Amino acid sequence: MIKHLLNLFFPKSCAGCHSILLVDEKVICTQCRHEIPLTNHHLIAENEVMQKFYGRIPLEFGAALFYFHKKGIVQEMIHQLKYKGHEEISEMAGNWYAAELKELKQINEIDYIIPVPLHKKRLRERGYNQVEGFGKALSTNLSIAYDDQLLFRKLHTKTQTKKDLLGRADVISTVFDVNFNETHHGKHFLLIDDVITTGSTLEACSRALLKIPDVKISIVCMAMAHS
Repeated sequence: MIKHLLNLFFPKSCAGCHSILLVDEKVICTQCRHEIPLTNHHLIAENEVMQKFYGRIPLEFGAALFYFHKKGIVQEMIHQLKYKGHEEISEMAGNWYAAELKELKQINEIDYIIPVPLHKKRLRERGYNQVEGFGKALSTNLSIAYDDQLLFRKLHTKTQTKKDLLGRADVISTVFDVNFNETHHGKHFLLIDDVITTGSTLEACSRALLKIPDVKISIVCMAMAHS
């Protein structure tokens, strides 16, 4: 009863189009859910994520759930997640993708889910890591441990969105490091992030993880930039 009264006076809106959600709709409306561009990467062995990192880092598996288009539904969702405090978007994406990934052999071989970390300053400003909900939903649904302490960010960097690939790589290459022990040797890590653009951040994180002996790396993200 209280929930229905709250929805009556403070109705929740869709994270994609901002229309009022119906009682049985969560986070995004039914229309946006049907219109969100899906990549289906998990069904394609040599998909765009695998191609993006070919020759850069050795990947066991790579995939993103959504395509990210400028001024599209997914861009609005990510904006709401990162800058408007809507953490529930991250969890929704994790639950969605876990249902698609759970039957994959590569996923069943993963030991730890590792989020791309925020610097402590950025974490204080935002109040949360935008990929935490995504990672924890994957962890719960896929029964894989979630570890946000192994990989850490040494330096605080300004946004890199306006830099080209080489410029981003130069700035990011020394930003990340790992705090590991022998229990991490030979493990398979699933690195997660919100959006893949140039891939420089994920590459730098992967190179930090590769300092650990005999590890394997896979990457799964909420979205991938697509022209």
